[in-house]
Amino acid sequence: MMKYKVILVAVDGSEDAEKAFQKSVEIAKENGAQLVIGNVVDTSSFYLIEPYDSGIWEHAEQESYSLLKKYAEKAKKSGLENIEIVTKNGSPKKTIVKDIAPEYNTDLIIVGATGMGRFESFLLGSVSESVTRYAACDVYVVR
Repeated sequence: MMKYKVILVAVDGSEDAEKAFQKSVEIAKENGAQLVIGNVVDTSSFYLIEPYDSGIWEHAEQESYSLLKKYAEKAKKSGLENIEIVTKNGSPKKTIVKDIAPEYNTDLIIVGATGMGRFESFLLGSVSESVTRYAACDVYVVR
């Protein structure tokens, strides 16, 4: 079995993301791997809202950072020490695979089967499906 060195888990606060996070902690412990906990602020709709709420970018980034800090604390309490958190703006489908994974030399990406945007996923295709299709490393989809 392959030994993973850097594991990226993509989280969004959903129930499936929580399951993916738990699995990522388990696998990181088994492999002695670094755990990168990532969140992508989906900015696709911000351009419609921005004229009415100029602070939306800052608020979204603060929420993302707060979410990541909570996950990092849980990982530390589980016994992991090598933890990074990363938040980026953009399309989760592209940013996870094209930006975050290469930046950290990720060899395993873990995602939940569905996330916060279930209706959008139905219309446009899921983040997990896109990551599975385009990632240059192994992908684990947690159901």
